[in-house]
Amino acid sequence: MASDLDLAIRNTDLVEPLCQPVDDPEALLQPAIEETKFTNFAGVSALALATAACGGGDSSTSAVAGPGAGPVVEVRAPTSDAEAARFLLQASFAASQRAIEQLKRDGYEPWLDGQMDQANSQTAKSFFADRGFDRVDENDYFNSDRIADQMIWSQLLSGGSSVRKRVALALSEFFVVSINNLAVEWPGPAIGEYWDILNRNAFGSFRELIEEITLNPAMGVFLNTRGNQKADPNSGRVPDENYGREIMQLMSIGLFELNIDGSLKLSGGEPIETYTNDDVTGIAKVFTGYEFDFTNIGTTTVQGNFELADPDWVRNPMTSDVTRWRWKPWPWNPTGDAFHSETEKSFLGLTIPAGTNAADSLAMALDHLVAHPNVGPFFGKQMIQRLVTSNPSPSYVQRVAEVFENNGEGVRGDLRAVFKAILLDEEALSSQSLEDPTFGKLREPMLRFVQLGRTFNMRSVSGDWDLGDASNPSWALAQSPLRAPSVFNFFRPGYFRAGSQSADQDLLAPEFQLVNETSVAGYVNFMHAAVQAEFWPFEDVELDYSTEMALAEDSASLLAHLELLLTANQLTDDVRATILSALDDQPISATSSQNQRITKVRTAVLLIMTSSDYLVQR
Repeated sequence: MASDLDLAIRNTDLVEPLCQPVDDPEALLQPAIEETKFTNFAGVSALALATAACGGGDSSTSAVAGPGAGPVVEVRAPTSDAEAARFLLQASFAASQRAIEQLKRDGYEPWLDGQMDQANSQTAKSFFADRGFDRVDENDYFNSDRIADQMIWSQLLSGGSSVRKRVALALSEFFVVSINNLAVEWPGPAIGEYWDILNRNAFGSFRELIEEITLNPAMGVFLNTRGNQKADPNSGRVPDENYGREIMQLMSIGLFELNIDGSLKLSGGEPIETYTNDDVTGIAKVFTGYEFDFTNIGTTTVQGNFELADPDWVRNPMTSDVTRWRWKPWPWNPTGDAFHSETEKSFLGLTIPAGTNAADSLAMALDHLVAHPNVGPFFGKQMIQRLVTSNPSPSYVQRVAEVFENNGEGVRGDLRAVFKAILLDEEALSSQSLEDPTFGKLREPMLRFVQLGRTFNMRSVSGDWDLGDASNPSWALAQSPLRAPSVFNFFRPGYFRAGSQSADQDLLAPEFQLVNETSVAGYVNFMHAAVQAEFWPFEDVELDYSTEMALAEDSASLLAHLELLLTANQLTDDVRATILSALDDQPISATSSQNQRITKVRTAVLLIMTSSDYLVQR
């Protein structure tokens, strides 16, 4: 039987095919295929996103000075609710009227500083402990990756420190570890510690972050540093090169040498490679001799005689000291380094002398990588892409890269300074960028769902947040947090849709790598269920539409309220008028039932969140 929301939507001409389960995506999308002749983000229809890639006044300042203070400090602040909401949607997961007012009152930088000062309200470790998911019992949590989904949905959909969590999520798409096929006992706590590392270091030191990530057991399993051994000429064994290659290619310097503005350095008209295969072979020796640290780890007997270790060993940093490993049959080497390569290691112009132990080799290698001039523009541009726009100008990239190189106090890799530079840059804040057809980015599907949950105060009735894996493109989001299909993330930062007008204009569109006929229909069907929060997998969660239901009698007020919170007032006149007409077709009076009110609200939310004006964030 059709729901009230189904029936309400079918009364409109706007999204009749959109808001019902889709049996024939190709037929549904055929009209959209004809719509794909566009030249900028603003012209893309919601369905045209499947077949083509895209590429409020200025803020005020106020003078602030304390009693007897020195120079007056100018504090920039938004002058309108829309400006404030736009910033909130870049810096965090959602906008609320309360946050808008606070941001307007405090100003951009003071508000951001306050948010960055907040610690994570609940760690992954505490979530597992609170829910009993780190116990050894009949539920076999030690073998479950589903509890990892529960943890990350809880983190993203509830609790404070949303700016920290938003940045941590962006970092998870740069230092990628995926729960998919993570072949280790206790995969949930393992990926949970990885997530906690990102949160702890989100506004700390890039150098400290990359070391914690390198020694994290989940990363050790994911990219083969755990158990990686030095060369053995007798057997022909050589060190595994997986992590050595990826830490250079994906997590620090990239494939080609860059100018500080992110543009390619050229030699004879061709890009210059940052490293060679000899560099990979040399750096691979650094990441040998590491294993899990089982110091003070207890065990539980299961299945009669199997000793299962308690989960803290997947949280401890890996170690090269064999005396801290689980099995220690090497008494002749009590100080460790039995499996670490102590031969000379040469890469990227650095030579680590023969005889250097594992810890010192790692420190020297990471220091050298982080000092490379590519890191600032390579890392900075990708973080701009995740938070603000797919195609930042070279000057925007340069400003961020310069802050990475020096935070103003001589410190390199200060992530707090870097993310402030990204979010407070003129290109991100200026109203002029709203008129620039090359500015903006497709909202990642998982961020759309998180925004829904945050905007309407989603809560899990049981506290378990058992929403599962949302990676399926046919009925879910084609994306699920911490479940990238490979180390290359969900999409490549340099991706563009071949044959599209955005490609013709040299515009990148990374998130469009997730977009196809199946994923577009799947997203609409998923959101159709999510806004109602009544069907699988949403039976255990509730959304609070009470504020919106109070506005249901006035379609214009309801739409204005939702447009501000969901899009920062970025609906075009045509889309706004069409949605308003659809809402007017559902008149509400003082005598209308609660069910009628909530149906109208849900209709408005769904129509906005499936519109092209929403899907492209600007």
